[in-house]
Amino acid sequence: MRGDDRIVKAKTDNEPRLKKHYRAAVVPGMIQKFGFKNPFQVPVLNKIILNMGVNDAKEDIKSMDQASAELSAIAGQKPQVRRAKKSISNFKLRAGMPIGLRVTLRGARMYEFLDRFVNAAIPRIRDFRGLDPRAFDGRGNYNLGLNEQHIFPEVDMEKSTKLRGLNVTLVTNARDDAKARELLTLFGFPFKASDKEETTKKPKAQPASA
Repeated sequence: MRGDDRIVKAKTDNEPRLKKHYRAAVVPGMIQKFGFKNPFQVPVLNKIILNMGVNDAKEDIKSMDQASAELSAIAGQKPQVRRAKKSISNFKLRAGMPIGLRVTLRGARMYEFLDRFVNAAIPRIRDFRGLDPRAFDGRGNYNLGLNEQHIFPEVDMEKSTKLRGLNVTLVTNARDDAKARELLTLFGFPFKASDKEETTKKPKAQPASA
């Protein structure tokens, strides 16, 4: 094996599992369904953005440290602190006060998070009946709100004493929701059937025999 071939093989071996899955299964599946002429036309997942609100940091700044540690464990990357842009007296909020955390994932870390999210975290959602297919924004991006961070196995339950909501935004270049939904479906997202799909699946009633 030539030296450059060994380098290419090493890079491929170190790739996240879902990145390999994209080339091996997602691209062919999208081409078959939408009739793309070449693989470069197939939509890609550009980035995943995680947002966590930390409203209690107004009274206890230590809660921001705990939330940051948990989001770091979930994302595999240190989050950025989000601060209030203006003061709101009714909410005891001052401009510049830390109110939340944000992480933007791209590349290998994005695929690694996506793998853990689909295969480990989503199955732990209570009373889960499928993801809402209506949560696309019309431009191929999907927003998912989670009630608690404890569905992620990376969170240390002994140290985590407060439930925190988490918003997950998946940004694609699909440009329309149908292609974005198929892209995420092929990545393993368990969407629940829409009302229209449920109606299509139901067998038509047979006329009563005389």
